[in-house]
Amino acid sequence: TLLAPACVLCGIEAAGARLCADCAALLEHNDSACARCAQPLPIAAPLCGKCLQRLPAFDAAWAGYLYRAPFDHLVQRLKFNNALAVGRALLPDWSAALRAHLSTREAPPAQALIPIPLHRARLRQRGYNQALELARDLGGELNLPVLPAALQRVRATAPMPGLDLTTRRRNVRGAFAVSTKTALPGRVALVDDVMTSGATLNEAAKVLKRAGVAWVEVWVLSRKP
Repeated sequence: TLLAPACVLCGIEAAGARLCADCAALLEHNDSACARCAQPLPIAAPLCGKCLQRLPAFDAAWAGYLYRAPFDHLVQRLKFNNALAVGRALLPDWSAALRAHLSTREAPPAQALIPIPLHRARLRQRGYNQALELARDLGGELNLPVLPAALQRVRATAPMPGLDLTTRRRNVRGAFAVSTKTALPGRVALVDDVMTSGATLNEAAKVLKRAGVAWVEVWVLSRKP
């Protein structure tokens, strides 16, 4: 007999889903946020206080969930335990929420997805890039091409946890380069799993803008409050 799928969070039988109803109910959507940087806010706004002081290089950002328990546990598994089933379990809800978000705004959507790349040393160590896997799944759902080689991480950077914002910005400066072999459309979305300060995504957006991309938005699985 075939085993019923188990919930990726609690491990109990999930009756045809990869996330059981009880665990799905614990995940918090990032419904009220800054439209520019996806920072969670009490009331949604075009710009938050931080963006009013210093606009990010990307033009818009959207995050599906808040990065706090139990969601942080899921993302850590996705990142470090090769638990690609986590991304697939969240995909139906994540992509439906993104579709709903895109339908409410005036700006046309991105024409292609670009995952945040890992440096080759980190990729060798981990064996896969979770951002690329998320982009592939999302691209399949939204019928958008994925450009996995468009952006390259040319410099290894220190792990970000524990670093303040200034150090984070310095850490990722010059970390990315655009491949001359990939034709870039005018509008792209950067895809990643977690957005904390936005320093990595901001640096990637800067590089893409310098390469001639007119509009860079950010689509992430989760945003740290």
